[in-house]
This record gives sequence, structure tokens and C-alpha cells, in this order.
Amino acid sequence: MGPVPRIDESAAAAAPTLSRSQRLDRLPFTREHGRLLGGAGIGWALDAMDVGLISFVMAALSRQWQLSDTSLSLIGSIGFVGMALGATLGGLLADRIGRRNVFAFTLLLYGLATGASALATSVGALLVLRFIVGLGLGSELPVASTLVSEYAPARIRGRLVVILEAFWAVGWLLAALLGYLVVAGSDNGWRWALALGAVPAVYALYVRRSIPESVRFLESTGRHAEAEAAVQRFEGSTPMFGGAAGPVAPPAAAGDAPADGAVTAPADAPVTATGLSALWGASLRSRTLGLWLVWFFVNFAYYGAFTWLPTLLVADGMTMVKSFQYTLIITAAQLPGYAVAAYLIERWGRRPTLASFLVGAAGAAALFAVASTPAGVLTAGCLLSFFCLGAWGALYAVTPEMYPTAVRGTGAGWASGFGRLASILAPLAVPVLNRAGDLWLVFTVFAGAFVIAAAAALLLQERKGVALEQ
Repeated sequence: MGPVPRIDESAAAAAPTLSRSQRLDRLPFTREHGRLLGGAGIGWALDAMDVGLISFVMAALSRQWQLSDTSLSLIGSIGFVGMALGATLGGLLADRIGRRNVFAFTLLLYGLATGASALATSVGALLVLRFIVGLGLGSELPVASTLVSEYAPARIRGRLVVILEAFWAVGWLLAALLGYLVVAGSDNGWRWALALGAVPAVYALYVRRSIPESVRFLESTGRHAEAEAAVQRFEGSTPMFGGAAGPVAPPAAAGDAPADGAVTAPADAPVTATGLSALWGASLRSRTLGLWLVWFFVNFAYYGAFTWLPTLLVADGMTMVKSFQYTLIITAAQLPGYAVAAYLIERWGRRPTLASFLVGAAGAAALFAVASTPAGVLTAGCLLSFFCLGAWGALYAVTPEMYPTAVRGTGAGWASGFGRLASILAPLAVPVLNRAGDLWLVFTVFAGAFVIAAAAALLLQERKGVALEQ
């Protein structure tokens, strides 16, 4: 971790009158913020690589092992069963043993299980290992976004979490490259690709040593000396983009109107309950309902579409290599989607950005449903990728902001866990929908799911520029 950096006199003078969270909110974007964002983002990219790989492995196994749609659906869904359970448990553990500890352990767990999946010789063995992979993945994702949210200055918090989510596109691109270059290259290509998925187990060691624990968590558990050291570490760090070190304009408190005139949420009554009961208390009920609905329907449409996309294209007459090539191009469209969402989330706000991207995703899914030419499939797929992943970025930004510190990990974990139920159902539903009405019915249903998610987003409170609740 290195020695605690010295801070300048103005920052030291401010310390007695400001809370540690307020001191963090007043900082510019520093090199410590960059290290945290990069460290968490690499873990996020490795997660995405693992999730993305299974779609290419499914396409390969459908031919090599001559698997039925039922077996492929189970392989696609079982990881999400683990993710649903892992997200819930991971959020609870993050509020009890710390964000960093859960982040590191889950990287280790799913990395080892992914590497072991390369040795699977039967569907049964692969299903067990994919379930364990899902436990780790589901736990890690909401915890990482919570950790970054709790260090990010309020005025750029949403943007930083969207940038964190953008690492998902990097990981999915890595998966698409491995699918195109490795999985399609030989009969054992899928095994080599899964073996590379063990990298997170090694990366977990770096996370445990280098990424700081949440200041808000340290304070909530009475570890004030560690919390102070972490704040001073950020206060003494060099700004990333020039300018003087030290505090900047303070963020708005809940109920205040920021300088740009945006309307923000009023202060909430203190939350005294813990766990699931707190999430459904009077002050948090509507936002919990909105989050759970958005998470559910976005998971259903996203994982239903992208888990099956390579296999559906092969079934529609493309060669496996051509299918993987199209998927790679479609995946690349995720990156500009994140970039636009990262810009708009601090201009428009969280709720309008999330709802707009979900409406755009619904339109793109409808276009995919009627696409009849390769150019049409590619265009609709790129638009779907752009809007859907921009919506994911906004969703991960808004989720931790809906809850106070004591239940922030729990709230994010339960929202993610409930959403994962849809990611279990979606891969099972796709073959049924495809047999009933081909790609038209599959993607029309996905378009409807995005519309419902957009409506549910209107239940969320707007937290643009507002300090996180204690």
C-alpha cells in the first residue's frame, strides 16, 4: 500500500469540519481514482470475458458434442442461477466483511472454476463448474460498482461508474476475439479459451493488495484510523488531468438544487432496519420496485439476445466463423454506447439517460426482428449493442445511489440477484420462442421487455450531483 501521503495545509484544516465522505466528494479526479477505476475495471472486463465466452462455447459444443437445444439452454442458464444466488450473497457479505474482500474472493472463485471448465468431459461436469463460475460473477459485479461509487466525487460519480461498466465491452470483445480466433480454430479451441479464463484467479491477488477498502464501510465498522488513512491517500494524490490538488466545489446535499438547476431527490428518513426488510421499507420501497423491474427485464432481453446470438446465426444458415465474425462486429458497438451514456448521465441525469437508452434498445430489437439481409442483421445488431450497453452503464451507475451506506451493498446485490432470475429464464425461453416464431418472435419479445424496463426506470429517484446517503 506504501506510506500515507502528506496532505496540504488547506486540506488538513478542512478535515475537522468536514466528514471524510465530504472530503472525498470535494476532490478532483486523482491518480488514486484512476488506479481504483482501472483495478476494478480490469476485474469487470475479466468477468465479461467469461460470460461472453460461454456463448461461443455453446455454438462449438452444439456441433462437437451434438447437443440438443435443451442441453444448450441448461449450459447457458446454469451460470445465471449461480449469478442470482451470488449477487444476493455478495451484496450481504459486502455490507459485513467489506467490498474489497468480496471483490477479491469472487475473482479467485470464478477464475479457478473457469479454468477447471476447460477439462470438462461431460455436460454434467460443465454444468456444475458453470454454476460455481456464476456464484463468483454474480457476487463481484454489484460489489465493484458499489466500491467505485463510494470513492467517486459526487459531481462525476455517475460518469465514473459508466466508465467502469464500459470495461464490460472490453471483456466481451476479448471473448469475441477468443471465439473468432481460438474457439473456431480447432476442435479443442473452446477448451483453450476457457483455460485462459482462469486469469482472474491470479488477478485476485493484485486486488487484495492494491485496491482500497471503502471509507464508508470502514467508518460503519469503527475502523476510523484506516478510513482516515484512505482519505489522506486520495487527498495527497496528484490530479489526473492537471489543475491544483485539494478540494473543489462541494457537492449538493440531498434536497439541494445543484448549480445547473437540475432537480434532485429530497432527503430521506433514516433507515433503521437492515437486510431485505430495509429495502422494502416506506422510504425505499418505490426505488426498490423500480430497480428490480429494470434489472429483471434488461437481464431478460440482454442475455437472451447475446447468449444465443452466435448459435442463432449458425442455425439461420451462417457458418460458425461468419457467425463469430458478425458477433465480434456487433460487440464492438458497445463501446460508443458506453461513451455516449457516460457523457449524458452527467448532462441529462441518470433517469432520463437510462430510460432513453432502454427505448432505443427496444427499437433496435424490433429492427432485428424484421431484418432479412446480412446488412440489416449487422445494422440492427450494432444498434441493439449500442443502446443496450449504454443502458447497462446507466443502470449500474444509478443502483448504488438509491440506498444509504448501511444497505448499499445489500440493495445493489438484491437488485442484481432478482435480475439474474430473468437471465436464467431467457436462455431457456429462446429455443421455445424460436421454434414458435423464428427470430421475429424472439426479438419482438425482447423489444417488449425493454419497453417495460424503460417505464420502470421512471420510478427511480434522480441523484445527479447529489452526495451519497450515509
